[in-house]
Amino acid sequence: MNNYQRVHPRKPADIENKRAFLIGSGIASLAAAEYLMRDGYMQGHQITIFEESSLVGGALDGAGDPQNGFVARGGREMEEHYECLWDLYAGVPSLEEEGRSVLDEFKELNDKDPNFSKVRVIYNRGEKQRSTDLGLEEKHIKELTKLLLSKEEDLGVMSVEEYFEASYFETDMWLYWRSMFAFEPWHSVVEMKRYMHRFMHLLPGMSTMRGLVFTKYNQYDSLTLPLKKLLEDKGVNFVFNTTVNDLEVEIQEDKKTVRAIHLLKNSKEEVIETCENDLIFFTNGSMVENSSFGDMHHAPVLNRDEGACWKLWKKLAQKDTAFGKPEVFCSDIDKTKWESFTITAKGPKMRTLLEHFAERKFLPHKTATGGIITIKDSNWLMSVTVNRQPQYKNQPFEYTVAWAYALYPDNKGDFINKKMSECSGEELLKELLYHLGIGEENMQAYVDECIVISVMMPYITSQFMPRLPGDRPEVVPKGSVNLAFLGQFCEIKDDCVFTVEYSVRSAITAVYTLLNLNKNVPEIYPGQYDIRVLARAVKTMKSEHEGLMMRLIESVVKKKLKNTVFEELI
Repeated sequence: MNNYQRVHPRKPADIENKRAFLIGSGIASLAAAEYLMRDGYMQGHQITIFEESSLVGGALDGAGDPQNGFVARGGREMEEHYECLWDLYAGVPSLEEEGRSVLDEFKELNDKDPNFSKVRVIYNRGEKQRSTDLGLEEKHIKELTKLLLSKEEDLGVMSVEEYFEASYFETDMWLYWRSMFAFEPWHSVVEMKRYMHRFMHLLPGMSTMRGLVFTKYNQYDSLTLPLKKLLEDKGVNFVFNTTVNDLEVEIQEDKKTVRAIHLLKNSKEEVIETCENDLIFFTNGSMVENSSFGDMHHAPVLNRDEGACWKLWKKLAQKDTAFGKPEVFCSDIDKTKWESFTITAKGPKMRTLLEHFAERKFLPHKTATGGIITIKDSNWLMSVTVNRQPQYKNQPFEYTVAWAYALYPDNKGDFINKKMSECSGEELLKELLYHLGIGEENMQAYVDECIVISVMMPYITSQFMPRLPGDRPEVVPKGSVNLAFLGQFCEIKDDCVFTVEYSVRSAITAVYTLLNLNKNVPEIYPGQYDIRVLARAVKTMKSEHEGLMMRLIESVVKKKLKNTVFEELI
């Protein structure tokens, strides 16, 4: 954040008489509650968070124990330019060190132990790919350059596979891209373009995952719990096992006002009357709604029912077009689902095997695999990672916890002749062991020391589906007096979904807008406009054939920069 913007806004008029109701308890809602107090001068008792389950955190989860196994549905990749996220956690106290913030301990850990992947890709049952270039040809660089320069409105609902020619999908850049960000060929090329702009500064580290930062423990212990405790200490009301079924909205020509909240709480219907002075924040849509779990002997059963948050968003969308089009994102589960599984291993066998591929020993609170290891020739396109150990605060260090996921759960395995979605935890583990070079005759010894919990997520990449302007509502729709949208399915210009940064940015934007605070939301890091970032990106994209982009640099940029202080950048 520009230091000039680090101001304390004036207290909003009549803030003492306002109430805030937040629907959903993911990171966006938790952040909004904190900013209502931090910059909006609300008191905790004025804020109520409704959650349909019994836990906060949404997708930032992590649970379990050594006896029954640990599980997380996913993991967040973060980097130092998440300006909103770090602004939030600079003010959240650490749970482990008195007088320090979560950001203090997070940065110190990553400074001492920077992330670097020694082995990013394996194939042929355990061979390690040593090449770290992106495998781009001149024609691919032309396509990427054209995409970078295109306007979003000109791309419309075009998918990635409609934009690129077929050979691009054989490049290592696409392999790294899809396995890091969970992109599929049928996803929005507009979203890919946003990622290219937003994370251009990370392009040189794509093959090694250099530049990414990770939490000490799983995301629930490291991010959700400290923020939850802060809110509880300030008196915020958490109401669990409660579903919001509808919002009554009075719609006039230039004014939209929520007049009532309809709840189902402990199987009893309730109505909360609201007025213009109240604030309502709704996390519309969910990546992890209707997740289902499997175990060592059973596959997770795909839940195709419509989740509560999707139902509520659809009801709102029918009231006014400004509230978006949820069906764009939630209507094709077979294109938005994938499956992950968490391995809890006691004993040395699994740890030793994974250390072999990480090419480092798993030491306490040190990077393990350095990021995901993708199995290039896996029919499921499977990746596996071991984050810092222990990953859970209640995890004894003799246990190793690994996490894996695959993008094609409806494909049959290379060893297990079944769809991934039909496999038990034991079968998922054996498929992984096969790709790690373990023979069938030796697999049982590994299985005996492991517990595997799998998760099927119907909507996990729904935010990437091709869309048009208006399909996602604005954070505060035009004319909205007291309603704001939060999370991955509202529109924030230039930023990227499937990140915690996007959720927190939506929260700050919503609070500052509804309270009309004289304070700017932290700026999105403008790396694509930095000549140093551009130069490094060009060098990274350069193929062994000295492609178009390098010739462009040599013929134009070098001439312009010759005999200047910028010449050494190229």
